[in-house]
Amino acid sequence: MNDRIETYKVKIANYLNADPGNIFLHWKGRVSLYSILKSMNVGKGDEVILPGYTCVVVPNAIMYLGAKPVYVDIEKGSFNMDYNQIEGKITKKTKVIICQNTYGLSTDVEKIVKLAKKYKLYTIEDCTHGFGGSYNGKPNGSYCDAAFYSTQWNKPFSTGIGGFALITNPVLLDGMYEIKKQLIVPSFMDQLVLKVLLFTKRYILSDLLYWPMIYTYRWLSKKNLILGSSSGGEISGNLMPYDYLKGISMTQVNEGLSTLARFDELQDLRKKNSDKYTLLLKENKKIYVHEIWNKNHSFLKYTILVKNRENFIKLAEKNRISLGDWFTSPLHPARESDLVIWNYKMKNFPVAVEVAKCAVNLPTDTKYIDKTLDFVRNNLDEIY
Repeated sequence: MNDRIETYKVKIANYLNADPGNIFLHWKGRVSLYSILKSMNVGKGDEVILPGYTCVVVPNAIMYLGAKPVYVDIEKGSFNMDYNQIEGKITKKTKVIICQNTYGLSTDVEKIVKLAKKYKLYTIEDCTHGFGGSYNGKPNGSYCDAAFYSTQWNKPFSTGIGGFALITNPVLLDGMYEIKKQLIVPSFMDQLVLKVLLFTKRYILSDLLYWPMIYTYRWLSKKNLILGSSSGGEISGNLMPYDYLKGISMTQVNEGLSTLARFDELQDLRKKNSDKYTLLLKENKKIYVHEIWNKNHSFLKYTILVKNRENFIKLAEKNRISLGDWFTSPLHPARESDLVIWNYKMKNFPVAVEVAKCAVNLPTDTKYIDKTLDFVRNNLDEIY
């Protein structure tokens, strides 16, 4: 068992040019973030700066420790934090800045790290979308004091659910090892349910069943009736679930080793498909991922902006296109009416709010790219 875990860590470390001993495996990526923050002694009264366009589990991890999330609006082109707004958010209570590689794109990481050092702050790279990608020639996660990654269903490589942390600042290692001792061991039932879900995704999920199964899975996980990416409590409030602090299981380790064996092929497919989307959108004078981003983009998702997302998703469902809907709100997938729970005031983040109303994600890992390209071509009037 320990040999398999160590092999998994070595495989991950090889992609990150890192020491396997600096990698910590968890049940979910949000547990990795929580562990990093705790190792940085983030607590009551502290402030953590983060993008105002992210998953709700990120501010949750901050608030579980009694700290306050402080949001920064995003740039419309990159969907990442607007660097020019960060320094104005720093106060005497600020302890950490989180920079995110949204949809697989990293921007301004070196500048953010330099700014953080000026104010003697920690930095964390949110690589939940960015494993396997790079920023200015170095693997995503290399620049900050620590980074966290996700291996959930639709992430760069998947273990069903899962995640891990990379520590680059040795000062944090003792704290991470201490937290590791406190991790809950996944139960037999946890692993059994996960195995069933992995089997279903691999052998049953198809274009025909994609949308019905997505809707069913989300409803069941929201009601806490099935093992989901986020429980109902995590997307409707900020109270820490009783079984939140959980370690990795062998089911996840084995799945990770299997999917990593095909990872390079998958990344190559994502890049090639994204080039085709870019060409089509550019030729038709639509908003596209600009070429200036290409060298730092791993294209987990190819995000476009549409005029009526609800209608566009219905069209995709009708045409059996596996469209993604990250992010349906600035703190995905929490309802906009609930965002005040996480100290989020929509009027302060106009770009994030606007993007969240019209963003959809074209699949980049599909082997049936022509079908998706035809769908886009036939619905160009729906796209900005």
